Amino acid sequence: MAGGSGLFISFEGIDGSGKSTQARLLAEALRAKGRSVVLTREPGGSAGAEDIRRLVLEGDPDRWSPETEILLFTAARRDHLEKTIRPALSRGDVVITDRFADSTRMYQGIRRGTGADLRAMVDDLHSRMIGVEPDLTLLIDIDATTGHSRAVARAGAEQRFEDMGSAMQARMREGFLQLAAQFPRFTVIDGARSPEAVAADVLATTLAKLA
Repeated sequence: MAGGSGLFISFEGIDGSGKSTQARLLAEALRAKGRSVVLTREPGGSAGAEDIRRLVLEGDPDRWSPETEILLFTAARRDHLEKTIRPALSRGDVVITDRFADSTRMYQGIRRGTGADLRAMVDDLHSRMIGVEPDLTLLIDIDATTGHSRAVARAGAEQRFEDMGSAMQARMREGFLQLAAQFPRFTVIDGARSPEAVAADVLATTLAKLA
């Protein structure tokens, strides 16, 4: 498995998709089955990465250029990888992260025009500085308008990307689905159902991978 003997799972999706809830529910279900689980998030998941999280998720939507964001997110991810992900995988734990590099490929990689050059920058930095992909990526898919409404309604300090509007969320959703079609590690889960129904599909998919 990626980085060691454990299993590395990422949750992806647009804001308001319910992925954070599903990551937590999966962690709880696996622990109930006796698995050792590390539940983490990006940006964040380590002390240094949490410091960077506050820089990139709070403030004006135009606070940083996409290029600067890519550098900040990659720095946070590197610290997260060193301090949290690799040690846990080496112990044989299941690592569940709420977002990983695919979010940077979307939120920063396609922010301007077609985003081809920025996406290449994301992939190049990822290859040089991270070099790890999840064993399984669960994409919680939901309509962009619904997701954006949910994300705005929860209101908080970390609203910088939500404030970029529903049109951006629609582009992100399309981009995530394109990634899912490109990489076999993805499983697309219909998020427009009850949390319990979504969680059942998430758990079944994960248990099949563990088997």
